[in-house]
Amino acid sequence: MPANNSYSKPDFWSQKAFKEGYPARSVYKLEEIDKKFGMVTKNCTVLDLGSAPGSWTTWLLRRLEGNGKVVSVDLNPLAKSVKGENLVFFQGDLLSEEIRTKIQENGPYSLVVCDAAPLTTGNRTIDTARSKALVDMAIWYAQTMLKKGGNFCVKIFQNGDQQKELQKMREIFTTAKGFKPEACRSTSFETYLIGINKKI
Repeated sequence: MPANNSYSKPDFWSQKAFKEGYPARSVYKLEEIDKKFGMVTKNCTVLDLGSAPGSWTTWLLRRLEGNGKVVSVDLNPLAKSVKGENLVFFQGDLLSEEIRTKIQENGPYSLVVCDAAPLTTGNRTIDTARSKALVDMAIWYAQTMLKKGGNFCVKIFQNGDQQKELQKMREIFTTAKGFKPEACRSTSFETYLIGINKKI
């Protein structure tokens, strides 16, 4: 069976990312989400969950223009190009007590973002279940670490109980909705859940 080459050929967004110095094309999804929903506020403290190689972290640092702070966390290291005086990076497991404590000590946060994807198997049922587990973890961080009025964005694989996750988020945020940015590949079944204005 011939391989699907749609992911190996650099598309418009991949080429744009390379030219603009971002480790990955995913940065334009966050840019579009911010333009539509006004996620980033002046001088805010942002938590970027599952951040490696660091495209979202890089974009957030540029967007904040040296103000505020970005706390970035992943099991893997960030790309060497990802730097900033207002960047705090922790390498470790987001489920570990040690990492949770370090993250909490650097909060509270005005924005929590998570573009983490599970290791995929090709089995859609398994992959969506793994995606849902990551979303649940990200929602826990948003509920626990965001200050009142804070915003939230997380990636989810479609069919991963999206409506149930949004229902949970509506208890936490004034507005919660799904959104698929243009920069998502047409073949991808990923989308994003957006939470605006944390209630308490």
